[in-house]
Amino acid sequence: MSNTIFVLNGPNLNMLGKREPGIYGGKTLKDIENDCVKAGEELGFAVECFQSNHEGALVDLMHEAGERAAGVVINPGAYGHTSIALHDAIRAISVPVVEVHISNIHAREEFRHKSMIAPAAKGMVCGFGPYGYIMALNALKNIKA
Repeated sequence: MSNTIFVLNGPNLNMLGKREPGIYGGKTLKDIENDCVKAGEELGFAVECFQSNHEGALVDLMHEAGERAAGVVINPGAYGHTSIALHDAIRAISVPVVEVHISNIHAREEFRHKSMIAPAAKGMVCGFGPYGYIMALNALKNIKA
């Protein structure tokens, strides 16, 4: 069994640290990825991080995770509210997926309140800033235990 966790990030997350720091904080995506790799090591996981602004690339990565990962942490960004393709990709694989959002999507604009990912994912973490990724990794450790 694989001990690899994929951490996937969707559109505009490459702009973390620059984009709306009042909402998303000052950490860059690279900072978050480094935190995930370190936390993964502590939890006994190898963490592989990916980011794409393209929905199809994220779907391809989800399919790849189904073949060689033990689980997935995904911050789908805006695709979380719109992507039936990502929803279907999650349902097509047998590994657990945890959705993460840095901000509390339920306390923001109404169009952000609904997640297309949540019904297909094992769970969702939102509103805890970048620490949500670490929470999601811990959740996967407990799911896999």
